[in-house]
Amino acid sequence: EVEVDELQRLLAGMEKEHRSLLLKMKEGEAELARLRSVEGDKLAEQDRSAQLEKEVAMLREKIHHLDDMLKSQQRKVRQMIEQLQNSKTVIQAKDAVIQELKERRLRLLQNLEMHDRIEHLIEKQVSRGGHSSRVRSKSEYVSRYVGSTLTGPKPLPLIRVVET
Repeated sequence: EVEVDELQRLLAGMEKEHRSLLLKMKEGEAELARLRSVEGDKLAEQDRSAQLEKEVAMLREKIHHLDDMLKSQQRKVRQMIEQLQNSKTVIQAKDAVIQELKERRLRLLQNLEMHDRIEHLIEKQVSRGGHSSRVRSKSEYVSRYVGSTLTGPKPLPLIRVVET
């Protein structure tokens, strides 16, 4: 009987220990599941973080490339504006030369016309009252053709360069 009681006590102790171990095992499994979940979340967060870092690096590269393109386009625009302004300066200088040549031509035509008038007066004085028929000179035709239609060059508009 003592042995049976001892075995029953041992059996009860073993059942109690079994329940205790089952409870600890369930708690351990729950903790393990929670840790796996947390670890899985951490892995997911690490993956997402790595993906976001890649996207940020790619976007930085794109921004850098766009900045380079923008600077290149700004340089091209500045060069085109400089060329345009240089062309305007050249055109204005040529217009000034053209205006000066027109004024010289007008003075020459006026001189030719004066010369013809003087010749005409001299011929008149020489012939004294005689009726002389003369052909009109080239200068009279040219002076009538040219008239006073000479105009100066028009000023060209200014272009401003705006840097951003």
